[in-house]
Amino acid sequence: MSDLGRILIIFGIILVVAGFVVIVLARMHLPLGRLPGDLTWHGRGWSVSFPIVTCILLSVIVSLILWIIGRFRP
Repeated sequence: MSDLGRILIIFGIILVVAGFVVIVLARMHLPLGRLPGDLTWHGRGWSVSFPIVTCILLSVIVSLILWIIGRFRP
């Protein structure tokens, strides 16, 4: 049961860090979610967004970070 607690704490820390990153990016006025290639449809009282390019960009960044961390691990 203590392993489950550790996993939940790690996920909580990851969510807090992700929240801070989102806040910082919003204050820097980076257009994540509004990049060329992100699809958005608007209707009467609704909208649907598919941030395809944003997801690809974030995936590449996370992959590079994990690759760099993996290179320095014994």
